[in-house]
Amino acid sequence: MKYLIVNADDFGASCGINHAIIEGHRYGILTSASLLVNAAGSGEAAELSRTVPDLSLGLHADLRNELKAGGHSRQIRKALDAQFTRFEELIGHSPTHLDSHHNVHRDPRALPHFLDLAEAHGVPLREHSPVRYLSKFYGQWAGETHLEQISADSLTWMLGAEIGEGITELSCHPGHVDPVYSTGYALEREAELRTLCDPVIREVLTRHSIQLISYRHLGELQLNMNA
Repeated sequence: MKYLIVNADDFGASCGINHAIIEGHRYGILTSASLLVNAAGSGEAAELSRTVPDLSLGLHADLRNELKAGGHSRQIRKALDAQFTRFEELIGHSPTHLDSHHNVHRDPRALPHFLDLAEAHGVPLREHSPVRYLSKFYGQWAGETHLEQISADSLTWMLGAEIGEGITELSCHPGHVDPVYSTGYALEREAELRTLCDPVIREVLTRHSIQLISYRHLGELQLNMNA
């Protein structure tokens, strides 16, 4: 069987991103999101999440300041633990998955702490679980915008060519342009949202026998697959 988790990063970053993620879940194929817990829109994101109980929520840990300050082991672990606790305070339960802003968990100074945290709480860490990570649905590289990469045609191709047997996470970054949120990835977010909500994508999933799931279903699904 082919299983697909569609996970939106940056939940909590801004009002425009928050509402777009909710739209992508209600009207598109988005099944999960990763929450920034110390951002301007974190509280609003937590409130909005209560209106969509089927949306699986993970922790989008942000360690940019700690790594810029030298990446000292104690500071990294302290920040990770604090953000995990903050997630539980905002949402009322532990995250269903763990990843990081700008994928800083790949940094060798941070990775051991992410692995320890994931193991301690029994949550999957991006790129370190049975879930394959697919990051090609992204509309910018080398500082240039490539909307063709996040079009419905492009996602249609990816679903047919990149989703194999087992479980895959397709990462995405939907959002509405927000004048109070400065980002170099803005119009691309709008394009991502349109694609995720395009009815043709549902037809493509059916054609390729791809079943949408969320991180919430991962544990039970793995038990069934191993039975």
